[in-house]
Amino acid sequence: MMSTETGTVTGSETSRIHNIGYRSYDGPRLGRGYARRSLYSQSLRGAFGLGRSAKSKVLPMLLFGVMCMIAAIIVAVAIAAPGTTSLPIKYTAFAIYLQAVIGLFLAAQAPQSVSRDLRFKSVPLYFSRPIERVDYVLAKLAAMASALFILTGTPLLILYVGALLGKFDFADQTKGFGQGLVSVALLSVLFAALGLVMAALTPRRGFGVAAVIAVLTITYGAVSTVQAIAWQTGSSGAIEWLGLFSPITLIDGVQTAFLGANSAFPGGEGPGAGAGLVYLIVVLALVAGSYAVLMRRYRRVGL
Repeated sequence: MMSTETGTVTGSETSRIHNIGYRSYDGPRLGRGYARRSLYSQSLRGAFGLGRSAKSKVLPMLLFGVMCMIAAIIVAVAIAAPGTTSLPIKYTAFAIYLQAVIGLFLAAQAPQSVSRDLRFKSVPLYFSRPIERVDYVLAKLAAMASALFILTGTPLLILYVGALLGKFDFADQTKGFGQGLVSVALLSVLFAALGLVMAALTPRRGFGVAAVIAVLTITYGAVSTVQAIAWQTGSSGAIEWLGLFSPITLIDGVQTAFLGANSAFPGGEGPGAGAGLVYLIVVLALVAGSYAVLMRRYRRVGL
């Protein structure tokens, strides 16, 4: 205690209480729904480099442009060829043929979506409030699936519009376009789920890219090779069951069984309705399993 001319002061003269102007917030509380929608929209924009640096836009926009350009070339060739009454490929076959472009897009953007949050340890900030773990996982999964659907669905729209401008049969083209959209929607959900699981396993983006490429490319190469061997050795009955072990062949099998697609399997022998149901169950199980893995992963890192 120390005496002064103005009275008695308790404590140190260096102790001060400052009013720096903090005020309470009296506006509306937007809540979990708004936070979830914001996270979804930001993640979707980020998948195409929007809101990020110019360098981040180059690869996703280039891949998107490649998909659209190939579709436009197919339409131009079909319209220019005399006597042509339909497109040279089915709508369901487009994504199968361009799986390498789709895989590269996913390998580049899935780690960007989740690896940075893990690397900079910002996940606990998301979960502080009001957003919860399920909101984060669903927003990221929906955003990546939407980005893949835009990537694969826009070329189909170009094909469809071009076919109508070429005065091809309206009913036939509309049916094929609808089947193609269902196919790429299923592909987008499956690829997004698997890609995010691989990317979320490590905070290092490079490892995430390699893991996604391995899951999509190595499995497809291995399955295709074994299928070709089975075809050459006369074991054609095993071909449809071998397709269960690769994401892209799973989509091929489902659309062959239920969407009128031509199978890309050796000999064109895709699964029938019975085996196709097994394919569909495996696809849904992989999506559900990937969701469960992501929830478990973020239970551990969200604290």
